[in-house]
Amino acid sequence: MKNDLVANWRGKRVLVMGLGVHGGGLGVTRFLVGQGATVTVTDLQSAAQLRPSLEALAGLPVRYVLGEHRAEDFHHADLIVRNPGVPADSPYLALAREHGVPIEMEMGLFFRLCPAPIIGITGTKGKTTTTLLVGAMLRQVEPGTVIAGNLRISALELLPQIGPTTPVVLELSSWQLEGLEAHRLNPHIAAVTNVSPDHLNRYRDLDEYAAAKKLIFRFQSPGDFLVLNADDPIVQGFAAEAPGRVAWFSRQKPVAGAYLRGDALLWQWDGRLHAVAGRDELRLPGVHNLENALAAMAIAGVWGAPPEAMGEALRGFRGVEHRLELVAEINGVRYVNDTTSTAPAAALAALDALDGPIVLIAGGADKKLDFSELGAAVARRVKALLLLEGTATDKLAAAVSAVKDDLIAGRFLDLRAAVQAAQDVARPGDTVLLSPGCASFGMFANEFERGEQFKAIVGERR
Repeated sequence: MKNDLVANWRGKRVLVMGLGVHGGGLGVTRFLVGQGATVTVTDLQSAAQLRPSLEALAGLPVRYVLGEHRAEDFHHADLIVRNPGVPADSPYLALAREHGVPIEMEMGLFFRLCPAPIIGITGTKGKTTTTLLVGAMLRQVEPGTVIAGNLRISALELLPQIGPTTPVVLELSSWQLEGLEAHRLNPHIAAVTNVSPDHLNRYRDLDEYAAAKKLIFRFQSPGDFLVLNADDPIVQGFAAEAPGRVAWFSRQKPVAGAYLRGDALLWQWDGRLHAVAGRDELRLPGVHNLENALAAMAIAGVWGAPPEAMGEALRGFRGVEHRLELVAEINGVRYVNDTTSTAPAAALAALDALDGPIVLIAGGADKKLDFSELGAAVARRVKALLLLEGTATDKLAAAVSAVKDDLIAGRFLDLRAAVQAAQDVARPGDTVLLSPGCASFGMFANEFERGEQFKAIVGERR
């Protein structure tokens, strides 16, 4: 079937809907061109907005329809591959369905073509760090371990590296999981790190968002595994619906899986208990990263990684770019880039992770989320708040001012001006933290551009 699937693309008209600037459309476009398909890429953004992605595809025989979608492209295609950022209820996709055109997503294609069992990790927070930690643990045993998915790394393009026994570790967003539902596909080992409100501009409510996360295990078999957070009340409830065997992770209590006892990270499975690492051996700050470490242990342990391999990976792991990334220390002030904090819960975790006075740069685009808890935490933990303008910024400002009305030190249409103002306020021993708690669209192409700009601006001040 897998060879037939590829053969069916040769000479066929494939429409890639949504190129984007996160890399979501790049890999699948290159892959389909390599399989001999006649590829058209359509995106509502202009060529100028998509310039980095278009440069990455330069020289390939791809036809582009940019700044618009055209109805004729959707009902004349043999196959449509939609970017995860494109809502499933797009009227153009409805038009394609009316004309009988099949619609796929990259993950649906990859799962059908991948010759190896897959480990899939999802969650509101922590999935990137957990995915990379699992990959590091498995690479202690199998150096050829493949890590891809929602990391701006195309899984399809890595297919040539994957054999029947290659460990494959994927970070999967809720949007990517939608691509598995039509084919009733799931990872052999699935994990959910946590669930808290996010993307409520895409989902009707938290229940619908949580249901999207459940897609990672809905079609598992009894021989599969599901790793869950025993400390998260929403995730804990998923166990009742699990078709396969459940393993847990917890920093609060002993479980069948990975847990914290005192300062020891332990792995307990099938009646055996192993000490993996000490809490003081972790290089990652914050309680949330302790949870990520335990999640990774549970996943790698179910796969069969020895405790020694888990411990070695934990001791050597230095963190993830754009996530509580220490950019520089200048005149006694630390500058920390946490740009991937695109929801209030992520900014809360960052505030909890850092010691000492904080000068916070936050604000941005709205995803219909509640900022009351973040506002209270900012009032409690932050010395001064610099706000980046955006559709969510008024909500954040109101939530902070409701608790403490003298924290906001300015509102800015420019990140450089915000960093300058933060530098003026900060004193030795302080941390200037970019942790927006909001999406980036509007002022930036994406959250990674926001982080790169922050690092460049800070770098100029050394």
